[in-house]
Formats: sequence, C-alpha cells, structure tokens
Amino acid sequence: MEPDALYNLLQFPKRADPHAAEEALPQGEKKKYLTPTSRRDPKFEELQKVLVEWINTTLLPEHIVVRSLEEDMFDGLILHHLFQKLTSLTLHVEEIALTATSQRRKLTVILEATNRSLQVEEQHVPWSVEAIFNKDLLATMHLLVALAKHFQPTLSLPANIQVEVITIESTKSGLKSEKSMEQLTACSADQDPQPKDVFDELFMLAPEKVNAVREAIITFVNQKLERLGLSVQSLDTQFADGVILLLLIGQLEGFFLHLKEFYLTPSSPAEMLHNVTLALELLKDEGILNYPVSPEDIVNKDAKSTLRVLYSLFHRHKLRKSADGVPQGAPH
Repeated sequence: MEPDALYNLLQFPKRADPHAAEEALPQGEKKKYLTPTSRRDPKFEELQKVLVEWINTTLLPEHIVVRSLEEDMFDGLILHHLFQKLTSLTLHVEEIALTATSQRRKLTVILEATNRSLQVEEQHVPWSVEAIFNKDLLATMHLLVALAKHFQPTLSLPANIQVEVITIESTKSGLKSEKSMEQLTACSADQDPQPKDVFDELFMLAPEKVNAVREAIITFVNQKLERLGLSVQSLDTQFADGVILLLLIGQLEGFFLHLKEFYLTPSSPAEMLHNVTLALELLKDEGILNYPVSPEDIVNKDAKSTLRVLYSLFHRHKLRKSADGVPQGAPH
C-alpha cells in the first residue's frame, strides 16, 4: 500500500507530511492504528461507554469524571486513582505530573503495579507506557477491560467486541502495512457461566411459586421500612435506583449511611448505578450476598436479580421474628 493511501485511510491530518510517520517510526519497529470503521462501530462505542460509566462510578467519591478514554487517561492521573480504588494499595507517585517526563515516570510505576496485580508479564500485554501516554485508544481499552474483568467480574461488558487494526512497520524499503482483527472482549460462549442457584431453579422449574416468594419478600420489606414511612409495591421497579435498597440495608444491619455517600434522589443511570453498586458491596462485605449479581441488572429492573438480592436479606433476617418465615413453596 502506498504511504499516501495509507495515511488517507487512517484519516491523518491533511497538513501532515506523508513521510513524517516513517521518520517518527524507527526502522524495524511497528505501530498499530484503529481503522475509522472500527472507531465508528456501535459495539465499540458501547464498550467505551460502559468503561467510562464504570470508571466514573468507581471514582465518584473522589469527584473524578472521565469523558473520553482517549483524552483523559494518558497522563496517569485517572489510572492512579482507579488502581488505588480497585486494589486498596497506595502508590507512592506524585499526584499531578505536569511534564512529559514525570507523566511517563508515573505511568511506569502505575503499569508495573497493575501488571503485578493482574499477574501478567509486560511483554505479553497489549499496552505499554508509551502507548498509553500517546493516547492509543486500543491499548487503553485493552488495559481497562483487563482491570474490569479482574477486579469487577460482575461488570457486564459487551461481548465479542472485535476491531480491525492496521499495523505499520518501518522497513528499509519504506512503510509496510497489514490488516488484522483484535479481540477486546470475549465471546459469550467463552465466558465462564455463572453457577445456578435456587432462584435459577425456581424461575425455571416452579414459576408459579415466584409470586408467593415475591409477596413474602414485599411483606418483609414493608415491615422493615414502615418506621421510615416508606412502602413498596413493586420489587422490580422501586429498587432500580438503589435508594430503598440502601435504606433497607441500613435498617436491617444497623448501618448509618451519610447522605454524601449515595444519591437520595438519583437523576441519571450513573447515579443509580453508584447506589446499587454501593448496596451490593455492603451485602458482600457482610457475607449476606454470596452469589454474583451485576448492579447493571438491578438498575435495568431484572426481576430475578432483584429478588435474589432481596431474598439474601430476607433469608438472613427471617428467623429473627416468626412472622418473617418463608411461606410454603419459597426457596430454602
């Protein structure tokens, strides 16, 4: 492929010298570029959106907001906070790196720590300090997907995201290019299936008993929320924003949740996701919820996931009062 055609394909700025990339890329080295088609792929854009929402939800207590994976991640500031939040480890690096040298140095420390936590070797990963620093979107997304899969396996990433890339190699005779496909997320069939639990069996084998369980849980929930002047009629819809779920956990477990820790009147899916994620973390920390539940499923009003979470609370507390017993046909 001729250099001019290659640069047009990659949509390089028209003012750029066609030979600039060849001069910038030392002989024998390679560099990968996303094709414009891949950048515009709705599935690829959806994966970016999910990752951005995940980062923003994770870093919400620190008042950090990411708008662009390509523009906001390169200097290490976001990756620094994200790594420390996910691992509860402290990295001894400067908070704000202002020069290119200090930013590269900071990224080096962060990525070395990240690779150790992920238990991967530097030469075997599709990201590097230079790639992240140079705003390589593909490398950045590979890194974030790996972090999400390792530290929050319940996060629902779009499955089977493939992108077309062009690899440019600088040779003695000029630039050579090669097209290939890269896998960003696994195929659905490749993902480890979640173990079935009693609710899977209930919905599959005894759907007629679901309503009995639902009514028992509604009664239980309303008894606990009565002192707050709250009432629940719909388990599927009224728990989607996480507010009532957090208040219920607080009542049952004796938690005091400061209003700064959650959104009492969430106005966006991200705020709802923050509330639900906080609630699920509290349940896991207390050993109440042992089955993996995606917070996105609760926000999206998935009946089985919502019932599973509420039943975990119901089951823990039903023996405290005989009136909270499970009706015949409910799962044990």
